[in-house]
Amino acid sequence: MAEILYDEVPSLDLADFTSGDATRKAKFVKELGNAYENIGFVAIKNHGLSDDLVANMYSSIRKFFSQPDEVKKKYEVPELAGQRGYISKGREKAKDHAVADLKEFYHVGQIVTDDKDPVKKEYPDNIFPKELPEFEKYTVEAYQTLEKAGVQMLRAIALYLGLDEFYFDNKVKFGNSILRPLHYFPIENPAALPPDAVRAAAHGDINLITLLMGASAEGLQVLRRDNQWIPITALPEQVVVNVGDMLERLTNKKLKSTIHRVVNPPREKMGTSRYSIPFFMHPRSEMDLTCLPSCITPENPKQFTDTTAGVFLQERLKEIGLKK
Repeated sequence: MAEILYDEVPSLDLADFTSGDATRKAKFVKELGNAYENIGFVAIKNHGLSDDLVANMYSSIRKFFSQPDEVKKKYEVPELAGQRGYISKGREKAKDHAVADLKEFYHVGQIVTDDKDPVKKEYPDNIFPKELPEFEKYTVEAYQTLEKAGVQMLRAIALYLGLDEFYFDNKVKFGNSILRPLHYFPIENPAALPPDAVRAAAHGDINLITLLMGASAEGLQVLRRDNQWIPITALPEQVVVNVGDMLERLTNKKLKSTIHRVVNPPREKMGTSRYSIPFFMHPRSEMDLTCLPSCITPENPKQFTDTTAGVFLQERLKEIGLKK
């Protein structure tokens, strides 16, 4: 397939895939696959999030992050390796980057409703701030909405890869997914920072796919395959969905986990906050990430050793500084 150099992230309508119209569905699958083979990102509408839910989510997370550090740190449990609750400033860095990112965040994880499913014992309980009861309501609703949209995206990906449409369904049912409300705090004294300190250094996501609710400010950039950084611009009603490292590994780099970053704002906006809410869609830990045979060819020989999602996640948590 000829390489396409996009000037912006392609926009798609998830309703085309779910419409029941075979032509619209096939077109969505083809366009999604082309984008994921080339730039690794798309922006989609009709993802299920209402304007009210998005507004309430952002209002709730602004209230949480505006609290004093001593209040926020009541919800930080270091032995959970950042998998639930609050994660304070300076704790996470990009893989192979020495300096911590300029951010703080909160993790809400899977709620397993089937007591008989053995995966229930794997996950720690969620931690919610008592000062803001609405925080739990809105984050859980957003988690479940984005998870449903993610299942549809994975079904389209499966069809593009020549797999059964429902190939991923049982692998992500009660998967180890994470909703991450993020606060990139104001940079009050830029001169005091290390020279390479940024809001989020260049990285690929760990998971299968990431669904990103529209951020409150610009700054997100993606590295195109000609090594040019291009800004991610999505309309307010869109969610940006990108390929993660697990999916790149499964597809032997047929689908691209594109490097992206969040740059520091221009000097006149250094004193402002930036908020965003990514949903990192993970499978169950036992999912086999061995490269799909259909993605291994003489031109594209197998590039990864065999592993599982759980083992890969633990390795990466150590590399980014959340796990000792």
